[in-house]
Amino acid sequence: MIVGDAGHGHPFDPESVERARSARLSSAEVDRLAEVLSIVGEPVRARIITALLAVEELCVGDVALAADVSEDAASYALRVLRTAGLVQRRRQGRLNFYRLADDDTQPALRSALAELRRLAAATPPPAG
Repeated sequence: MIVGDAGHGHPFDPESVERARSARLSSAEVDRLAEVLSIVGEPVRARIITALLAVEELCVGDVALAADVSEDAASYALRVLRTAGLVQRRRQGRLNFYRLADDDTQPALRSALAELRRLAAATPPPAG
């Protein structure tokens, strides 16, 4: 049912508006979602996450080779991912090995990456 203009200068459907409002994320949820998306959305970090989804763990040098980046770039990206709680580090002698943070993270990341790949394939690139 379309009624009134609610001060916005156009008619609206109060039931649809209320359903949409009830589905909203909290400010804290939006902030965390934006943070995680910005972290995993960076190309080097996205490559590293994809590599770590394929194997149990990798040392920094192997991460760099798998992601086709320098060891410095891999180290920096891994530090960001570790600070965000997305990967864990295991030290063995002088080597650092990295893996996804926990078993719950892997299915969520795998599913999210698959959906984002579909979205990217279906969305035209921005003009400009």
